[in-house]
Amino acid sequence: MDIATIFGLILCFAGFLGGFIMEGGHLTQLVQLSAGTIVFGGTIGAAVTSSPFSHTLGLPGILKNAFLRPKRDLQETISLFSHFAERARRDGLLVLEEDIKEVENQFMKNGVQLVIDGTDTDLVKDILQTEVAFIEERHHACARYFENLGGFAPTFGIIGTVMGLVHVLGNLSDPGSLGPAIAAAFIATLYGVVSANAVFLPIANKLKVANSEEVLVMEMTIEGILSIQAGDNPRIVKEKLNAFLAPTMRAKEEEAE
Repeated sequence: MDIATIFGLILCFAGFLGGFIMEGGHLTQLVQLSAGTIVFGGTIGAAVTSSPFSHTLGLPGILKNAFLRPKRDLQETISLFSHFAERARRDGLLVLEEDIKEVENQFMKNGVQLVIDGTDTDLVKDILQTEVAFIEERHHACARYFENLGGFAPTFGIIGTVMGLVHVLGNLSDPGSLGPAIAAAFIATLYGVVSANAVFLPIANKLKVANSEEVLVMEMTIEGILSIQAGDNPRIVKEKLNAFLAPTMRAKEEEAE
């Protein structure tokens, strides 16, 4: 579970609602069914129109990437490739066929299998980098979906407010009701702005971060696979892959050694 996403959403809405209550507002004033229908119905409809329908159907899976973060132990990946390099230099590449059966990472398993099968180095690199490129494109498409939601929501909020004001101006015979009616009209704008800046755009950014982390691991994996194919010794493999670590992580690794 990604605590940052959950904590951020809670903190955002707690600050928003808390400030509203401190100013003397009542939560019931924020509940407007008609405004919610206009803003969220219109926003989702526009996003569905803007993207392939498969993206909408895959929304639950996309949201999972924002709230659940797979555990990625880069040091463990480096140790695994060092082990592969040692085994390959001592006993040959074919012995890795047994080792990769225990590997859960399908991308790594496929890459090492290409090396075991004697595939040309350039072809191995092209195949793996092509897979990374298309995975990255799919991830960016998911992030763009939420960026679209974040772009449409404020606009539909304004549309809802304009519609509310049209209704207010059409009923000027009762001046006493103007204040509450105008306040209710602006709830639509509030819904649009808050949902865009508190939910949709932050989730889009979180999906981009998750994509960057996954691509980093995949690039590290490609470098490790090519090093094994080149016959590098375990120490060289480790040094190459350590370049993908942040300086603080490298320092911890050196202290552990």
